[in-house]
Amino acid sequence: MPIDKLLITIIDILAIGFVYWFFLMKRDKQVQVVDSVDIIVDGGYSPSTIVVKKGQTIKLNFFRKDPSTCLEEVVLGEFKTRKFLPLNKKVTVEIKPQEEGEFPFACGMNMYHGKIIIK
Repeated sequence: MPIDKLLITIIDILAIGFVYWFFLMKRDKQVQVVDSVDIIVDGGYSPSTIVVKKGQTIKLNFFRKDPSTCLEEVVLGEFKTRKFLPLNKKVTVEIKPQEEGEFPFACGMNMYHGKIIIK
């Protein structure tokens, strides 16, 4: 096999490995919440995965740093909550989950996502 074809094959295998790792092996960092959590809204939500106990009232404090209009609203569909997030101001959403499961939240355009895991 010529060296150029061997080099292309090796690069292809590395690219496939990277794509597999990036899309399938990457895990969200989960944050355990006891009372409240600060969520930075800047090109997405950080932290994007929040773990809470069933029946416990928690406060989600959203602080938007990103000026894009997509992130100016957060929607928690399962909790029937939609909040406007003014730039550089903290907005608190208080929820008391009553059932276990994973509940998504997203921006107003449904482009950026996060989730609340109730245990």
